[in-house]
Amino acid sequence: MALMAPSPTPSIYTYYNNKYKSKNKNKAQNHKIFTAPSIVLSQSQQPDKKPDHQIPRRDMILRSSELAVIGAIFSFSGKKPDYLGVQKNYPALALCPATNNCISTSENVSDPTHYAPPWNYNGGRNRKKPVTREVAMGELLQVIKSTKPDRYTPKIVEKKEDYVLVEYGSPILGFVDDVEFWFPPGKKSIVEYRSASRIGNSDFDVNRKRIKALRQELEKKGWASEETF
Repeated sequence: MALMAPSPTPSIYTYYNNKYKSKNKNKAQNHKIFTAPSIVLSQSQQPDKKPDHQIPRRDMILRSSELAVIGAIFSFSGKKPDYLGVQKNYPALALCPATNNCISTSENVSDPTHYAPPWNYNGGRNRKKPVTREVAMGELLQVIKSTKPDRYTPKIVEKKEDYVLVEYGSPILGFVDDVEFWFPPGKKSIVEYRSASRIGNSDFDVNRKRIKALRQELEKKGWASEETF
């Protein structure tokens, strides 16, 4: 009797290829034997089915709700810093930490990551006649209440004649940013500000975008930036 040559050892590719064909064959047989209910559609019968990488709108809403619950449970609001307000040693708002989620007019202009130029509430083209600090404060408060950059909700927690502290809460996880506005003493129509996130290292320019959005609304009332921003 002639000896048969041993068959070559199948490769991993051959193994999974045969397994895949067998699996598809079983699926084809099942389709021939069983009839699916009319309310169930196979993947080939759904011409309007979106690609797998697209998340349906309903799922996005549900996931956002879940994130909101998680944010409420674990509290991502952070602790309010105890150094906010006009500094005692040198009259100015606080400097920024080393993180990339803060901007302040108190920073040096050579620091583009944290520096932002102050505002002049009588320096805009739309200002026909100079206004007092009290009028400018009223305009600022109005813009703060009516503007929600990135859907953050503003909450005024402290107000003085020359100072305003606003907490901006994110719509989903409840992150809180502290934003300060200060009218320095003197004859100049200057407003200093500071916007900083309580936690994290980066804010994806949320603080800078917020300040820009507020400034653009204030420009309609006659405000202007002291420098290009």
